[in-house]
Amino acid sequence: MKEIVEIIPNISEAKREDVLEKIIEPLKSVQGAYLLDIKPDKSHNRTVITMIGEGEAVIEAGMILYRKAVELIDMRIHKGEHPRVGAVDVFPFVPIKNVSMEYCVELSKKLAEKVWDEFKIPVYFYEESATREERRNLPDIRKGEFEGFFEKIKDPKWYPDVGEPVVHPTAGVTVIGARMPLIAYNINLGTSSIDIANKIAKAIRHISGGFRYVRAIGVMLEERNIAQVSINMTNYKKTPLFRVMEMVKAEAERYGVPVIGSEIVGLVPEEALFDVADFYLRLENFSYDQILERKIEKTLEEKGNK
Repeated sequence: MKEIVEIIPNISEAKREDVLEKIIEPLKSVQGAYLLDIKPDKSHNRTVITMIGEGEAVIEAGMILYRKAVELIDMRIHKGEHPRVGAVDVFPFVPIKNVSMEYCVELSKKLAEKVWDEFKIPVYFYEESATREERRNLPDIRKGEFEGFFEKIKDPKWYPDVGEPVVHPTAGVTVIGARMPLIAYNINLGTSSIDIANKIAKAIRHISGGFRYVRAIGVMLEERNIAQVSINMTNYKKTPLFRVMEMVKAEAERYGVPVIGSEIVGLVPEEALFDVADFYLRLENFSYDQILERKIEKTLEEKGNK
């Protein structure tokens, strides 16, 4: 594959397995696009789908996804712990190999036009595709969620970037953009207090004075009766996973609450986990090339180029 673009659409469905299957199955037949991962979260009632492919192939996959989501997801009856604005809540493009961020921005705008033309779903651009600074951050667009968007969209400040200011009655609105790789990281607390989770989230997120590349909210996992700090890490190189974990542990300790586990939603760059191992094992003079699989891959690549 000469060029590799990653797409990570988040859809507002995780509880109905038959519906998920109907949405995901057609994606497997797209020529030039490959399904890497499917991560449903029933508490959030949200599924993160990861695919890679060439530009036109991932656009085709995107249109299939929107078509099935519009057909099968009704936001009027959707309930979940995670903020959301539409059936396809957010659709990011990420440059992986031999493609620029500018190219991914072009792809995001091409998909947006197609989504509006066929489905009449208003589109907002975020991150590198944002048309104005106040729309760069996803949480700012999501404020009010699906239920509040019927009024929000009437405000000229929140007219969509593509389409008319009319919310699709069942599919809501959607957010599309290009961005760098993001890690979705959730930390579970040994408490049922959503208030404590919110206080910890406020302490670590950038907008409240925390880490520059962290967005966080507190959510309640009703099925497990525990609170969770749900985190998006937008630059794992400048704000690594271990630093966020240590900060959450320190903040939780102030309230007498233990950290009982964590999870990564979707895929994660190998380098991010290498940094975690390096930190907790206190490795000295350890290099990336000492990882067996990495060394094998590098050697085979060198042999293949001869």
